[in-house]
Amino acid sequence: MGFKNLKKSDKRLGLSTLQDISTIILQSHHLNETLENIVTLVAERAHSEVCSLYLLDDNSDTLVLRATCGLAPESVGRVKLKIGEGLTGLAAQQRSILSIEEPQSDPRYRYFAGTGEEQFHSFLAIPLFDRNEPLGVMVIQTLERRVFTEEETSTLSTIAFQVSSIVVNARLLDTIDRQQEPSEHPSLPAAEGSQPGSFRNSTTPGGQTVLRGKVAYPGVIVGPANLINDELGFSDVHAEYDVNIEQELARLDEALRKTRIATLYLEKRVAERLTQADAAIFHTHLMILEDRGFIEKLHELIDEGHSAPYALKKVIRNYLEAFGKMEDAYLRERAADMEDIGRRLLSHLLGQKSGRLHLQHTGILVAHRLLPSDMASIDHDKISGLIIESNETNAHSVIMAKALGIPALIGVQGAMARIEPGAELILDANSGCVFLNPNATILDEYFRLEFDLTQEKERLNTFRDKPALTQDGQRIQLRANIGLLSDIEIAKRNGAEGVGLYRTEFPYMARSNFPNRDDQYQLYRKVIEEFSGAPVTIRTLDIGGDKALPYFNHPKEDNPFMGWRSIRISLDHKDVFQTQIEAILMAGVHGPTRLLFPLISNIEEIRACRKLVVKAMAHLQEEKIEFLGDIPIGAMIEVPAALRLAPHLANEVDFFALGTNDLIQYLLAADRSNSLVQSYYDPLHPAVLGALADLANVARNKKIDLCLCGEMSSDNNCLYALIGLGIDQFSLSAPYIPHMKDFISKISREEAQGVAAEILQMSSSKDIRKRLARAIKKFS
Repeated sequence: MGFKNLKKSDKRLGLSTLQDISTIILQSHHLNETLENIVTLVAERAHSEVCSLYLLDDNSDTLVLRATCGLAPESVGRVKLKIGEGLTGLAAQQRSILSIEEPQSDPRYRYFAGTGEEQFHSFLAIPLFDRNEPLGVMVIQTLERRVFTEEETSTLSTIAFQVSSIVVNARLLDTIDRQQEPSEHPSLPAAEGSQPGSFRNSTTPGGQTVLRGKVAYPGVIVGPANLINDELGFSDVHAEYDVNIEQELARLDEALRKTRIATLYLEKRVAERLTQADAAIFHTHLMILEDRGFIEKLHELIDEGHSAPYALKKVIRNYLEAFGKMEDAYLRERAADMEDIGRRLLSHLLGQKSGRLHLQHTGILVAHRLLPSDMASIDHDKISGLIIESNETNAHSVIMAKALGIPALIGVQGAMARIEPGAELILDANSGCVFLNPNATILDEYFRLEFDLTQEKERLNTFRDKPALTQDGQRIQLRANIGLLSDIEIAKRNGAEGVGLYRTEFPYMARSNFPNRDDQYQLYRKVIEEFSGAPVTIRTLDIGGDKALPYFNHPKEDNPFMGWRSIRISLDHKDVFQTQIEAILMAGVHGPTRLLFPLISNIEEIRACRKLVVKAMAHLQEEKIEFLGDIPIGAMIEVPAALRLAPHLANEVDFFALGTNDLIQYLLAADRSNSLVQSYYDPLHPAVLGALADLANVARNKKIDLCLCGEMSSDNNCLYALIGLGIDQFSLSAPYIPHMKDFISKISREEAQGVAAEILQMSSSKDIRKRLARAIKKFS
């Protein structure tokens, strides 16, 4: 029975649900048992005779059969393949799925006597990855000849990613078990501030104490210090004797139950306030709280006669010691997760209220390490800045601070010891400095700077709710580019008139597998409803180039920006593509919505997209689901071919979105992120302006909308030229919008058109800049 039929009869298909993952973990005592449970479950769900897991050895060059359901058990550990050897090694080498009928007939096939695999007539290999690094290969084999459909392959790819996650976690815990040495009183890892490479602090000639750190998020803040005690809470937990073992076990189980519930609450709260990406860490916490090995360690110590709190103290500190010994910085930083879990479990064991951060006043938060649950439970409005001693760039609390736009420094050595509660601080997260109890001269200078910035901000705020109008009455539309839910409030606060470009790849990147239709629908609906009737343009998935999905195997390419990316990937994975289109169509009933396809380079692509939209509509209609039937469809103009085809593309779509960031680098063969050729990336190059003028003329003649999406318009010289060329819709980072409205209110569209006509005749970027600078000098 294939997946399509199975899908109708078995609601549990795939390992994408939390309970499936939890089942795997809870039934396993160690890594080998975990792997055995995985292959058994996958073989059962896929209705295949064989599921095998090959994992890379420590040298990362040899695949070793670690578990199998269907092949001879004695093959485990004996069958080994170099990368590129045999069909399994080939899948690992190419980093792509390999599906073959009658594998024995393939010249690349490698036979191992005694495995019994000669009887199987279909072969499917799916590479496994951990943070984009090869991990191994999952192989499915069946007795009957079978062609795996796109839908089946997509489902199995999702399963493969979930398998990767389980294997990584199992390996991690297995490594910790092997590294741990019995110790009655294990010590915690040394404070990060004492390690080599910490930032040096100093005292100025005037006696002013200055602490230095690494900028995590820029900004300047003056305010009082809020110190957060870094104790785990275990200092008062001592060994107890003559405990009631049954009562302690019950006490532990109840604390685990409450902590799991609280963890789900934290995940939900962070997802609502920030994004699913920020909330994902609590999913990992839940997996640890359900890990059988972790729970059994606690039970063993209680069975020896220790109290539940003391057992927890020993287990958590052993974990922290093991994490501290790891060479991988990413894994070392996961100690914060164990610390967080331990503290929350302890609070439930002792009957305390979970959560220790109840700030009495707004101020600059100072801590050795800020745990994820701290950032989830605290009142964010009372945090004006962050000073963290630990130098953990990838700490989840730091990532959340960035999402909230809170100025932050990390790696500030001695902050907890040298800063007194309530002390006056200047946090200069632009230069990486903290001034302790600054003297009057320094305070006056920063207050003056803060006052000037506040005055300018208040002046620009007067433009927030006003339309962007030139002096001669020309209406200019200013919309926001967004990628995360946290961008919505920023866009609204800056007066964006809707969304000109919603980059949907960010929600995909924040997850552990492709989001399903309902998840996407709920996300898009929230964005659309938040803008209360203003248009929202949703761009379909744009991955490849510099944007990768951890669960999607992308081939290694010499020139990924010219390779398999964006709409090309979507059209090759129509099941994923159609799911997204259906979600957008469903969300479209909640407000003005436009559908945008990226990186269009020929007519066939846009026609294939339109056919898929029709198919998606028919599918929704068949399911009796309401959707937006007359959704405007647009093409992203960001490659030279699309410029040349613009008159023809205009007959196929309702609007153009001009992606200047990519278009300029393609036109000028200059990678804007490459410092060696950065000077060649010039938005005011004569060829760029000529191309934009031609596109504006096409849009005007064909009577379709043209919206420029890119940072080019944030420069006053460029904005003046673009308005002169006839472009009157822009979408960019929201904080630029008030400045743009201010500038637009001072210029004349008619004068800008005259200047644009002049610069289109010029052959030098230098001359173009001089002419534009002269034109806008009077507005400065």
